[in-house]
Amino acid sequence: MDAHLRDLRYFLAVAEHLHFTRAAEALFVSQPALSKQIRALEKQLRVSLFERDHRDVRLTTAGAALVPHARAVLEAWQSAERALVAAASTLVVGMSTAPGRGLLPAVRARLGSGVSLHLRQIPWSDPTGGLAGDEADAAFVWLPLPSPSRYRWLPVATEPRLVALPAAHRLAGRERVDLADLADEPFLTLPAAAGPLRDFWLALDERAGRPVVVGAEIANTEEAVEAVAAGLGVCLIAAGNTSLVARDGVVVRPVDGLAPSRLVLAWRRDDRRPLLATLVEAVRGLVRAGASGPEGRSG
Repeated sequence: MDAHLRDLRYFLAVAEHLHFTRAAEALFVSQPALSKQIRALEKQLRVSLFERDHRDVRLTTAGAALVPHARAVLEAWQSAERALVAAASTLVVGMSTAPGRGLLPAVRARLGSGVSLHLRQIPWSDPTGGLAGDEADAAFVWLPLPSPSRYRWLPVATEPRLVALPAAHRLAGRERVDLADLADEPFLTLPAAAGPLRDFWLALDERAGRPVVVGAEIANTEEAVEAVAAGLGVCLIAAGNTSLVARDGVVVRPVDGLAPSRLVLAWRRDDRRPLLATLVEAVRGLVRAGASGPEGRSG
């Protein structure tokens, strides 16, 4: 009857929201996957944890009894992880795309040998770079963040949004394009779980209500390059990521009519560990020195 930590985390999310769809959104997983995991946990424990009907979700007596123990287990494990990280002087830094821009070597140089960085690749379906699920201590992410009150952040770079096009596209020969020229083009999108960040890279705020034509969903940079080259759609990118995309039959052009993108170092608002503060100050020093873009304030 050994339950995985992930199972307990999923159970607590449903117990908190009493709604499978909202719990799935909070966990950045699909609702069917969450339901399947809860059913597997119930089968493993040989009890029903929730009463379900077409309108409501309620905790059973067994489910209510499990809640405080599940919380205690997760809190104990999180405490153990923090102790291990502190003992090892290691910080886990999440990212969905390598930040590039000479950032990581410069950060490591400023930190010296006293702090070690462990880099963790996070799927594009999690716009927090692993912060929401406690998979990372800090993360290089793009604004906007979901639930921004949970986080603080330090602006690292402000860059124009460009468009990646197939080399044979009708607009590829232009030096610049206007957003209006792209209005009816199929766009590549982040997974739906990315929420407001997905909307940002579809330029919803600048479309004046015109609907988006979705060409395909992409989960990483390689998928984006392949989909653009195959003509499945166009894709907005940050200027600093041009070198990752402009290859294999893909060209990149500036776009008029778009607000810039903002790359930040983000961390949980309640995390006040000195080790994390050391990382933040190292990145702040680089920003002030002009290594990665204009200086900004913490969120």
